Amino acid sequence: MTFWTGRLAALDFESTGVDPNEARIVEAYIGLVGGGEKPVDRPPLYIDPGVPMPAEAAAIHGYDDAFLAVNGVEPAEGIGQIVAAVKSVWQQGIPLVGHNIGNYDLTLLDREMVRHGFGPLINLMGGSYGPVIDTKTLSKHIDKWRRKVSEEQKAHALKTCAQVFGIRWVDEEAHGARYDAIISARIAWRMGTIAALPREQRPFIQAGRGDDRHLFDDLNVPLDELFARQQRWAREQAASYQEYLRSPKAGDKRDEKAVIDGSWPVQAAPTTETQPATEAIAS
Repeated sequence: MTFWTGRLAALDFESTGVDPNEARIVEAYIGLVGGGEKPVDRPPLYIDPGVPMPAEAAAIHGYDDAFLAVNGVEPAEGIGQIVAAVKSVWQQGIPLVGHNIGNYDLTLLDREMVRHGFGPLINLMGGSYGPVIDTKTLSKHIDKWRRKVSEEQKAHALKTCAQVFGIRWVDEEAHGARYDAIISARIAWRMGTIAALPREQRPFIQAGRGDDRHLFDDLNVPLDELFARQQRWAREQAASYQEYLRSPKAGDKRDEKAVIDGSWPVQAAPTTETQPATEAIAS
């Protein structure tokens, strides 16, 4: 079964920061859409993380310490609820879908699971991950040369992908877990429907750099094969970004010793030799 014709589990987290090794989940959403069935639209889960909320994070998602103290559950309880929901959808063979889910959200969940005594995420299904669809990884594969909209809006940001694939975007509703998760699922579905079209009927996604519509063929595969391909693409994308950071083209960002982890869908825990770059892991 191709992914866009079946059930999708839309997932997103809001957190205390951009580094998934240190951040804490403060809002989680997992909803079910597609597959010819009625959507399951659960209310977002708020978690009081037990650490102060940085002002820069609160400015993005709007959740401060006072709000979470009143509305959030204890961390271990909240992570337990997330773990149960993820295990349920994976046991049913339903893919988790999110934007940058393979570089950020699932790494964040993995660290939270270990922190609160649930063990690493890979143990949840007995030593392998369930199906995952990362719309950012897919976007970077099928539209490698897309240019950023502005310094603030990157080429493969969620908002950019929504605009490119014709998904309605409302700034005032963005950066909540429910909204971002559902938008990601809609983008994934749209990518899939394009992949199902004959090549000549597919829209030109990137004008001026040749006809790359054939790359949508790479999405038109069973879930297990798509998972393996995303692992390969993530490694390639990380290697490309690492090469850029080490080159003079990076300008002020240049770091000749930069190391970008290409692990997917959960990044390796950092060591003193390997520190993921913030831009590579932030959603």
